Amino acid sequence: MYYSRLRLLGVAGICLIGVLLCLPNFLRSPAPSLPWRQIHLGLDLRGGSYLLLQLDLKSLEHDRLQSLQDQARQTLLDHSLGYRDFVRDDATASLSFAPRSVAERDAALKAMQSLPPVVPNEFTTSEKDGRIVLTLQHEAMLARAREAVAQSIEIVRRRIDATGAIDPSIAREGDDRIVVELPGVSDPERIKSLLGTTARLTFRLLAPNPSVASPGSTMLEDESMHTQVAVQDHVDVDGTDLTNAGAVIDQQSGGWAVTFQLNSAGATAFANVTRANVGKRFAIVLDNKVIEAPNIISPITAGNGQITGGFDARSASDLALLLRAGALPAPLSVVEQRTIGPSLGAASIRAGIISLLTGLLLVIVFMVLFYGRFGLYADIALFANLILMVGILSLFQATLTLPGMAGMLLTLGMAVDANILINERIREEVKRGRGPLQALQAGFDRATGTIIDSNATAFLAHVMLFVFGTGPVRNFALTITIGIVTTLFTTLLLSRLLVVRWYALARPKELPV
Repeated sequence: MYYSRLRLLGVAGICLIGVLLCLPNFLRSPAPSLPWRQIHLGLDLRGGSYLLLQLDLKSLEHDRLQSLQDQARQTLLDHSLGYRDFVRDDATASLSFAPRSVAERDAALKAMQSLPPVVPNEFTTSEKDGRIVLTLQHEAMLARAREAVAQSIEIVRRRIDATGAIDPSIAREGDDRIVVELPGVSDPERIKSLLGTTARLTFRLLAPNPSVASPGSTMLEDESMHTQVAVQDHVDVDGTDLTNAGAVIDQQSGGWAVTFQLNSAGATAFANVTRANVGKRFAIVLDNKVIEAPNIISPITAGNGQITGGFDARSASDLALLLRAGALPAPLSVVEQRTIGPSLGAASIRAGIISLLTGLLLVIVFMVLFYGRFGLYADIALFANLILMVGILSLFQATLTLPGMAGMLLTLGMAVDANILINERIREEVKRGRGPLQALQAGFDRATGTIIDSNATAFLAHVMLFVFGTGPVRNFALTITIGIVTTLFTTLLLSRLLVVRWYALARPKELPV
């Protein structure tokens, strides 16, 4: 039962650090440069908006068929092979074409087999009724969908961060859904607009006859002219080559515009297409809508440009933000939306604090009534446990939700169980006739193994809950996992230290337990 001065200082120092880590939650930062880490409140405590987004996987499949068609055309051109027509079938996720002649069929089939897949085993190549057919594989598209969801989460995070939203929570749900929680955002309309925009920017030439769709072209809405124009399906320059975008005031018109900068590959492609098509109209297409389609007056070789289209300051800034964040691999639609008002969040905070303090008070009274002085020491350790939990959550700037507060309360109950076990062991030793020192030593030693075993199994269970859970479940598991660690410290070290110091000073003949 001996505690060295070094161990005493170590336990006291850890408790002091816990108190210091808790202070930022109750005090204002004295200096901006000082690291002032606080616990952030979740959506259910602070109020805000909840959005459930769904990725359009059919659109992802359609876009892949379109890009595969462009690849196939370019490959046939590179091999000096001809074709009569291309047919896309979204229902069967297939693409087919007829070779120019029977003599070229084998060469065309071999050329299609050499196309690079986006994911392994993405498509199969076969011959049917004189046509070469490329069919997307379901398993490969599922793998592509998983990649698309992960990519979408990162793009959504970049877009939301650019709006200045504080402590957003973005997580995957199922195979094709994304959950977005925005604490403190009571009106999510602008966020919805930003997230619902795919922001796929492409540059394409208009069809030879812009008023009629011909093979290889599609009628799109021209927002600048409020009419329909035929735009070639082939993408000459893709928005993925953008490196920067910004909102500026156009020097000629005085209105708002969006400037963009291309990387070297994009700048080269832009220069080549504008050099070869001087005098033709070049459409700037955003999410299958033509923003403008100016004439190419001269080759553009600098790799930058400007988009005008009746923007105001907000719409120009939003478009620049979207282009900088990158295009979504497929459209996102809002399938569920909830808004929690600040008053409801404040009520949740009050209810959570009242339940936590009530539970803590009942535990304190119970321990003092049943175990006297040792119950008081257990209460001190329990209070230190709560401080250490809050301190660790503050250190990592964790987000606290109602399930997290429930986890804190449950942790306090688990900590009390450990102290009850120790005190009952000590009582048993006293009843067996052992002296005070021997009873304390045996009680702590016999209870320690049981406490460690039970907390270790609970720790592993909640780690798995944190790893495989989502949203509130993860927050619940996080607080309990941290609480188990602090419980072991306060029960096996702090409680024992308090009892040891009392015994060393009082030297009682009987134990008050």
